Amino acid sequence: MVYHFLKQGQDRELNSVQTNKTDGWEETVKNVVTYMVLAIVSTLCLAKLEESHAATIDLPEPCLKSDVSIEETLAKRRSIREFADEKLSMEAIGQLLWAAQGITEPERGYRTAPSAGATYPLEIYVVTPDGFYQYVPQGHKVRQLGTEDLRPRLARAAGGQKTVGEAGAVFVITAVYERTAAKYRTHATRYVHLEAGHVAQNILLQAVALDLGSVPIGGGSSKRVVEALSLPSDHEPVYIIPVGKKKK
Repeated sequence: MVYHFLKQGQDRELNSVQTNKTDGWEETVKNVVTYMVLAIVSTLCLAKLEESHAATIDLPEPCLKSDVSIEETLAKRRSIREFADEKLSMEAIGQLLWAAQGITEPERGYRTAPSAGATYPLEIYVVTPDGFYQYVPQGHKVRQLGTEDLRPRLARAAGGQKTVGEAGAVFVITAVYERTAAKYRTHATRYVHLEAGHVAQNILLQAVALDLGSVPIGGGSSKRVVEALSLPSDHEPVYIIPVGKKKK
């Protein structure tokens, strides 16, 4: 219904541009701009409608206590590049996502990792053998974006790194710079990258606490990662973190 309404508006504006050439250059430009705005709004509405049809999955409640101390995770953290051919449970994936961006103060929306001005420019995606997901911190959920195993495609985009194709789950940290730039302008890029570092370390340490291996990857082509995962054009990949059960 929304699309039909906007489409009618677009047709009217386009016809106006075509049939009222005598109204002058300014009127023509005005109509063309209006048409472009309507086209953009229509595209955004369609994208929202498609997004609303994505399956939303509630994650298990995160564990707030464990038998592993923060000091132990710091001492044991190592880059692991070989994984067992085993899937990660949704409990483990949910715990890792909570460590990355989980909300820890609901009233103010504060999360596990600090963010400049609480602008939260990062979006976390997870690629698994069973599908492709986006984390939704509000309510601790994931939105399932697909059921295809995109790990091989992502591995090629990441420079052919075998680790990406073999991990039980691959976490992709992306940045929407505009969220922070609106407040901090020229300092935004630096602040966003600092935040990505905070989030990555949270994932790495949580992996240790779960007796899992992980490795942070910063190489590869951002453009190819966006294409491999069909990410929104303003979601810039800044980190890829394969996580899995350690190979014996």
